[in-house]
This record gives sequence, structure tokens and C-alpha cells, in this order.
Amino acid sequence: MSLRVLVVDDSAIMRRMVMRKLKRTGLGEFEFVEAGNGRDALEEFVRQAFDLILVDWNMPAMTGIEFVRRLREQGGTTPPVAMITTEKTVAARRQAEKDAGVQAYVTKPFTVEEIKASLAPLIERLVA
Repeated sequence: MSLRVLVVDDSAIMRRMVMRKLKRTGLGEFEFVEAGNGRDALEEFVRQAFDLILVDWNMPAMTGIEFVRRLREQGGTTPPVAMITTEKTVAARRQAEKDAGVQAYVTKPFTVEEIKASLAPLIERLVA
């Protein structure tokens, strides 16, 4: 089973890195769709279904936090969301998890092992 993953980051290099490292985790097969900011990500979300969303915090047009809040405001079932960001403070993590409903939090730079540890619980629930 292949999981459809929306990868949202304003850096194309970072999107490729996230995708490459997620593939290397061995957690499954993935089909990726990319978006350069939260606004574009919302448009992709409306057009097609995703199993998992990986989103950066700091982006132009619409930040990752704004994107997640808008996603949740739409109601209905939404896929799990993981924040992949340079924001390392406890307050930022709390805001993402408690205020926006992010289910996993990965700080940049990250290793394959770190992304695997953070995303494994989400992915295991998706494929169970």
C-alpha cells in the first residue's frame, strides 16, 4: 500500500530532503505531492486526498501553523499532520500540538532515525 503524502515547505531542496529521508526510513511506500506554502497546500488538499501531511512552519503567503488551523477549520476527517521546522522552543512545539493539532513534531536538521521515530506511530496507524 502506498501512502499519499503532501510535503509543504518553501524550499524545494528541503522538500526533496524530507521525501528522500522519509523513503529511507523503511516505513512504507510513499507517493509525494509538493507545495511551496500553506496556501498552495490548501489548494492541493481540496483537489485530492492525502494520508499524511508534512509541513514547515515558516513560509511566505501562509505559515504552516496557519495552514494547519485552516485545515482543521474545514471540518471532516483530516489526515495526520507532522510539523518539520527549525522552531525548537517548547512554546513553539506546544503551540503546534495543542493549538493547531499537529500530531508529530520534527526539528531541522533531522536524521533518518529522527524522522522515523517521530512519524512511525502515525504511519503505523495509517497502514494498520
